Amino acid sequence: MSKKPPVQTSLSEMPLVAHLTELRSRLLRIVLIWMLIFAGLFYFANDLYTFISEPLRAYLPEGTSMIATDVASPFLTPFKLALISALFLAMPFVLHQIWGFIAPGLYKHEKRIALPLLASSIILFYGGMAFAYFVVFPLIFGFFTSTAPDGVAVMTDINSYLDFVMTLFLAFGLAFEIPVATVLLVLAGVVTVTKLREIRPYVIIGCFVIGMVLTPPDVISQTLLAGPMWLLYEVGILFGSVLRPISRDTEAEDDSPTA
Repeated sequence: MSKKPPVQTSLSEMPLVAHLTELRSRLLRIVLIWMLIFAGLFYFANDLYTFISEPLRAYLPEGTSMIATDVASPFLTPFKLALISALFLAMPFVLHQIWGFIAPGLYKHEKRIALPLLASSIILFYGGMAFAYFVVFPLIFGFFTSTAPDGVAVMTDINSYLDFVMTLFLAFGLAFEIPVATVLLVLAGVVTVTKLREIRPYVIIGCFVIGMVLTPPDVISQTLLAGPMWLLYEVGILFGSVLRPISRDTEAEDDSPTA
């Protein structure tokens, strides 16, 4: 009498459950590291705000200062800055956790390219923020404060200023990711390098449109965002044209039969 094969009802569900469990554990690690960094930064929250507001305070007219129009702003604004700064500082760990989650599903040739792209994305994001702080902020704040009408004292609210600079930090940080995005599109076969060169005029116009949407309504800040975006797009085309042949060779090597 033959035995009936065991019923395997949960085999198809196990991979999904395992993936969800791993995703939850990685998200918890991200939140834990974020909160630990925030706990260390909170004590220096006021010093952080002093540093972040220096580009504006350097151009305030003599006898004026920044102001807090809400009752809780003197506490909540540095608190929010410390929280956001902790997330920015935790970004390498966040991306590392994302990499650890998706890496098992990648081929060898994909891992060889993905890891450098991951490191490049971190460096470029921080580079965009540094460009905004050291180059963009002094120019636009110098321009804004110099155009105030007579009889108007420039006294910016601390919460409004924080929202303004965080928007610019995010805009420039993401804009500096254009080379990584371009290379990924080329490597994935979504678009070719030739096509990217053909649509260059439309991309330039799109850069200025994005600069107009993400930055204040002045030509200086719009140009300071659109110009680097265009240059970074050209860098992406350059690296895409170099990495595409390399990726094909490594793919053929990994897929070649072995003895």
